[in-house]
Amino acid sequence: MSAQEVVALTAPAALAQVRLLVVGDVMLDRYWFGDVSRISPEAPVPIVRIEKREERLGGAANVARNAAALGAKTSLLGVVGDDEAGSQVERLLEGGGIHSYLQRDAAISTIIKLRVIGRQQQMLRIDFEDAPSDTVLRDKLAQFNALLPHYDVVVLSDYAKGSLVNVAEMIKAARAAGKIVMVDPKGDDFSRYAGASVLTPNKSELRRVIGNWNTEEQLTERAQQMRAQLGLDALLLTRSEEGMSLYTADEVLHMPTDAREVFDVSGAGDTVIATMAAMLGAGMSLGDAVRTANRAGGIVVGKLGTATVTREELFPQ
Repeated sequence: MSAQEVVALTAPAALAQVRLLVVGDVMLDRYWFGDVSRISPEAPVPIVRIEKREERLGGAANVARNAAALGAKTSLLGVVGDDEAGSQVERLLEGGGIHSYLQRDAAISTIIKLRVIGRQQQMLRIDFEDAPSDTVLRDKLAQFNALLPHYDVVVLSDYAKGSLVNVAEMIKAARAAGKIVMVDPKGDDFSRYAGASVLTPNKSELRRVIGNWNTEEQLTERAQQMRAQLGLDALLLTRSEEGMSLYTADEVLHMPTDAREVFDVSGAGDTVIATMAAMLGAGMSLGDAVRTANRAGGIVVGKLGTATVTREELFPQ
């Protein structure tokens, strides 16, 4: 029996013991579903007649939602506005069994991504966002340091919305405390993520940092060089239809995509990092954790919008 099969058999018990702290940019995803039957007489755009509305956790909150769906004891540290959307995020966290350490910032509005869906196709996305105030960010860093001893794995979900300006200090503190630190990065400078256990960029994010590559050999050379320079245990490149590539000091592991049908890729990166974090926390090896996360990503892209993968879907009996 393989190591993965052993963990699969004991997954419910092992995952229930994982204590996972997600930190980052918290969002509320709103979906308006409707029917499209005509074009507007005012402009050449479709008219969507809204018939149903849904609200889901987004950003770092979606990472927490995915980890909790797998059975991990999950908490979320972030910032929302002191508004109706922030209250809705709190309610959704409670409903998902996620412990909330959200700070309410009266100076900002909660980040909202509003998607208009017509005939199962996304017609429009409208974003509402403000960066948190300096005072709240200082309080958040102090709270992070206080919470750190109570968790095994830390996931830093950076959507470049301003909640992780102290990410370098967070990584340093968590690693000094012996924690597994996983980072979903953003931007064109990854130096602030130095020292993390695992960095999980997608192709476009990595390309912004290391430039274009023409061959796998060139990609491997540049990825390994960056991994070594940043002092990472591993670099996991998510490659959409090309699957994933894991770069460590000892090996390069390529995995083809496990997707049966790609319906919607939004939130797939959240599912991958949450699954991998939960599996590493449960004692799975790095390679097996990546294979499991790859399978989870393949399942979630077959669902509409930011979605989760259940333990039963991931480990069918």
